[in-house]
Amino acid sequence: MTTDVPSAAFAALARAYGVATEYWDWQGRHVTVSTDTIRAVLAALGVEANDDFEAFQALEETVNRAWRHRVPPFTLHRAGRLGQVRIHVPDGEPVEVWVELEDGGRHELEQLPVWVDPRTVDGALVGAATFALPPDLPLGWHTLCAAIPGAESPHEGTLAVTPGRLEVSEPLASDGAWGLMSQMYSVRSADSWGIGDFGDLADMAVWSAHELGADFTLINPVHAAEFDVPMEPSPYLPTSRRFVNPLYIRVEDIPEVGYLEAEPRTRVRALAERTQRLNRSERIDRDVCWEAKKEALRVVFAHPRSARRQAAFDGFCETEGPGLLAYATWCVLTEHHGIPLPQELSDSHSEAVAREREERADEVLFAMWCQWIADQQLAAVQREAREAGMTLGIMQDLAVGVHPQGADAWGLGDALAAGVTVGAPPDPYNQRGQNWSQPPWRPDRLADRGYLPFRDMIRAAMRHSGALRIDHIIGLFRLWWIPEGKEPSEGTYVRLDHEALIGILVLEAHLARAVVVGEDLGTVEPWVRDFLHECGVFGTSILWFERTEDGSPRRPEDYRQLCLASVTTHDLPPTAGYLTGEHISIREELGVFTRPVAEELAEDQEARRQVISVLAERGLLDERDDLHRLVTDPSQTQLEQMIEGLHRYLSWSPALLLGVAVPDLVGDRRAMNQPGTSDEYPNWRLPLSGPDRRPLMLEDLMTSRWARRLGRCVHRGRRR
Repeated sequence: MTTDVPSAAFAALARAYGVATEYWDWQGRHVTVSTDTIRAVLAALGVEANDDFEAFQALEETVNRAWRHRVPPFTLHRAGRLGQVRIHVPDGEPVEVWVELEDGGRHELEQLPVWVDPRTVDGALVGAATFALPPDLPLGWHTLCAAIPGAESPHEGTLAVTPGRLEVSEPLASDGAWGLMSQMYSVRSADSWGIGDFGDLADMAVWSAHELGADFTLINPVHAAEFDVPMEPSPYLPTSRRFVNPLYIRVEDIPEVGYLEAEPRTRVRALAERTQRLNRSERIDRDVCWEAKKEALRVVFAHPRSARRQAAFDGFCETEGPGLLAYATWCVLTEHHGIPLPQELSDSHSEAVAREREERADEVLFAMWCQWIADQQLAAVQREAREAGMTLGIMQDLAVGVHPQGADAWGLGDALAAGVTVGAPPDPYNQRGQNWSQPPWRPDRLADRGYLPFRDMIRAAMRHSGALRIDHIIGLFRLWWIPEGKEPSEGTYVRLDHEALIGILVLEAHLARAVVVGEDLGTVEPWVRDFLHECGVFGTSILWFERTEDGSPRRPEDYRQLCLASVTTHDLPPTAGYLTGEHISIREELGVFTRPVAEELAEDQEARRQVISVLAERGLLDERDDLHRLVTDPSQTQLEQMIEGLHRYLSWSPALLLGVAVPDLVGDRRAMNQPGTSDEYPNWRLPLSGPDRRPLMLEDLMTSRWARRLGRCVHRGRRR
């Protein structure tokens, strides 16, 4: 506990901006956040306060800021309920307020007899009038307007009318659904260019639907990475969360490839053959793959498009608008100038940027075309998955944040906070804490923009998917901000407007007819899970973490219904690896423990022993097996039996969604990611492998008897 306690004025200012001045850590200890940390976080929010007097001034300015808006920049209203909105006008002036509906209609609002004392702001007396938001406003994005009759043009703000709850539709509500969870880049086929792509994803989805009865495929985030090498390997540290990584394009599936003349066709074929040699390599090399694929894409881009195809491309560019243009401009600028961009190009709205965009217009168009192709192929994957019989199809994954020098950080400007990054405080699995090197949304600026950057991101992720997983959904309630230069343990929590963010999420899911899954693991305030449940947002349950109050494994019958349940997750080793202590070995080698390894190992083995004991009690293991050996030194046959038993156990739960990790279908043992590390471990670079750690192909997966056995066992368990 620190002795640097913030003053009352400073603490009040922090609370006004949602900045925590204290919290309870993972060991149950009360921690007071240092004044230095609070000051740095407030500075990232545009608030400078070096003493109590400045803190009081800043607090006063916080209140005045809201009163300066005639119409709130953003208003959230839940359909079916009577709401209110406050409009500010010169004291005593009449005002007309109405809603311009998304479909072009107009709805007049009625003023309520609510008295609010006027306030002096910038030397003028400002009054507040309260208007009713009726329960029958249609769902969607509308414009809230206010004007003094005959005196001014209307002032406008964004109004989002959201469902009270995201309902679960049939047949999911009755039958539930199960599916595969895949790091798609790791699952390569003979046709891959050294990395799993959308073609491979489509093949795996259709195969799992036909052969295993799967209802969905959850994939890693496919957000855009760097447009030039080196490419960040982590799909959870993208340059943009709105756009897609063209690395996943299957070049041969682009229609124009079939019309290439002999010479360009030969070039594309040669590039394919060069990278296909990497399909059996023991590491994913994104840089080599992307350099070859980008060269081939340039060849295809140069081929004329038919009138029909050109019209479709033009329509895509028009729909995506300035956001796509900004992203493509960043791609081209970083290709020529590197990352970070030179100071003169750091402002996306500068004249220097406009000049380069004009000079390199064809290159910008190429980057936009790559997005169109990726969007088309992702749409095709979803269409084929649904046609194969999947209930949901593709479930996309939304990362927590973006690269601090990426396209979103550049194009969205001050919507993202500077001088801080997000991460996680110390916990049992990362006892030094984590720094994810990502700038957080700046809550005040996001509200000023009507949450449109957030909406556009969510809408893009749901466009071609039946479900969306939100990684670390607690980040829509509060995030751990770490000031630059400080350790992860020296950060603090900053709260966001979860009502607005979750409301928008639910609205967009309703419009897209999609399911939302929130990854609500780790330290979560109980009311947060209650709130998400009330909104119809699924939670996440990992078998190893599901414990009762006395610490014993939770019975499958006691799992939540509204959740995605699985044995493992991408931040843990596959089940075979977890059962053999892979996660302990990795962390010991990396030196991330703060306790003696013997304590960690003993605690982990006891946790596994408890789960394995429950499997035996439920008749899911051979009663002749020695429990001690199952925990400390299981044979391959025993491992397979335990993996099947764990999944069958989970299939007995009422959880409406059940996920099976693709590595579990082949007995892979290696962790795809070790949280809290970067280059110390080959995070996100490992291909799908067998028990012997040798790379396997998609073809191996689709002919695996063990994969069929495990998949069908889960399918039968869900349908029993």
